[in-house]
Amino acid sequence: MNVRMRECLLQVFDWSYVVPIYRLNGETAEPVEETTFQAESIMERRDLQAMFRNAIEIIVPNAMVLAEEFGDWEESRRRIDLLCLDREARIVVVELKRTDDGGHMELQAVRYAAMVSHMTFAAAVRAHEEFLSSNNVEDDAERRILEFLGWDEPQPDEFGSDILIVLASAEFSKELTTAVMWLGEHDIDIRCVRLKPYKLGTDVLLDVQQIYPLPEAADYQVRLREKDREERRARSQNRDLTRFNLTIGGRVYENLPKRHLAYYVIREGIERGAEPLEVYPEGRRWLIVPGEYTESEFLAAAENERDEISSTSESRRFFTADDELIKYQGKTYAITKMWGNQTLSEVDRIIEQFQLKDISYRPQA
Repeated sequence: MNVRMRECLLQVFDWSYVVPIYRLNGETAEPVEETTFQAESIMERRDLQAMFRNAIEIIVPNAMVLAEEFGDWEESRRRIDLLCLDREARIVVVELKRTDDGGHMELQAVRYAAMVSHMTFAAAVRAHEEFLSSNNVEDDAERRILEFLGWDEPQPDEFGSDILIVLASAEFSKELTTAVMWLGEHDIDIRCVRLKPYKLGTDVLLDVQQIYPLPEAADYQVRLREKDREERRARSQNRDLTRFNLTIGGRVYENLPKRHLAYYVIREGIERGAEPLEVYPEGRRWLIVPGEYTESEFLAAAENERDEISSTSESRRFFTADDELIKYQGKTYAITKMWGNQTLSEVDRIIEQFQLKDISYRPQA
């Protein structure tokens, strides 16, 4: 970006430059009185955050709220105001300020974006489950996310591959906007949305404008992202379909897809004395029902009674055939078929952790 263009953009950001709103009155137009959030006793979290939690489309079109005050890390005092997801399966970090300069929100937001940059689909589901529970909403978090994205099943390679940062504030200081433009020039997808309150009688009006990037530039960025997604989708269609031969002691299993390779190794670890959740501790990888069942009984029971760590995923994503179900200490376990690109690393971990020295595998020639 050249110096002249930067200066022009900074003029657009200039907090003293606000296009007034007029009230039409016959043949005249009366300017509507400007006000501030402070003057109207509108609080940041109690009012603004609550409003956008219920109507996120005001500042982030085509998005859903995953979590509020999200802080799934050790330093729990640092929390994302609103953690969202857009229809491109991007994680959206939303930071809100009612101040007249935006404070240091861009620094906070970049830090938060880094913290959630590796969020998995399963972690997003857990965050949304907590959000629904805290708002007394009884619904299936995974189903809601899949329906929003228009997916039939999770797509780990597509989920969360990009991060969008949205800063929403009454105004933005020149220092902040200079930093935002620098981030934008270095391929950080970041937006500034100005929230300008006005007073009309006893009513407070809110003028919402995206001031960076300008809408025309934002449309261009969307087209670039769509092109990038198409390229990634084309690459995913050429995903690794390698099959494997697995040896367990004197038994040989041939021509196994990766998910079956993982299944047999996990099952062997359990048969040798390990607890299912010790072999693979991620609760959402399991569908668990108290009692011991055949396939048909298990599927019926899973609809009516779920263990506290059971997945809410559809049963077709699990190994649920009669000879695939795992019975352990009065419960029936079904392991997921959805492993993504971490299958082989998990298989290697299990073999090493439980010292399954007579287990080996190799790609089929």
